[in-house]
Amino acid sequence: MGSIRPSNVKRIAEMLVNKNPALFNNDFHHNREIIKRAGKDITKKTLNAVSGYVTRFVIKKESRLKKEMEDFAPAEENS
Repeated sequence: MGSIRPSNVKRIAEMLVNKNPALFNNDFHHNREIIKRAGKDITKKTLNAVSGYVTRFVIKKESRLKKEMEDFAPAEENS
């Protein structure tokens, strides 16, 4: 079962990743520090929720890109 997240958490996380895709990676603590520096008045609970969603969003985005690259790669022939 997946976790249900509030729409504001998803909206903030997706906005941050789409504006600065090079800043975020699949490490929760790294993403948390970046978001903490960006938002001065964010609560700890919201900070953790956004950081977790950013991490999952980045991982999902990377796997989607990897799959697309595999789909467009020329098929190897076994001769």
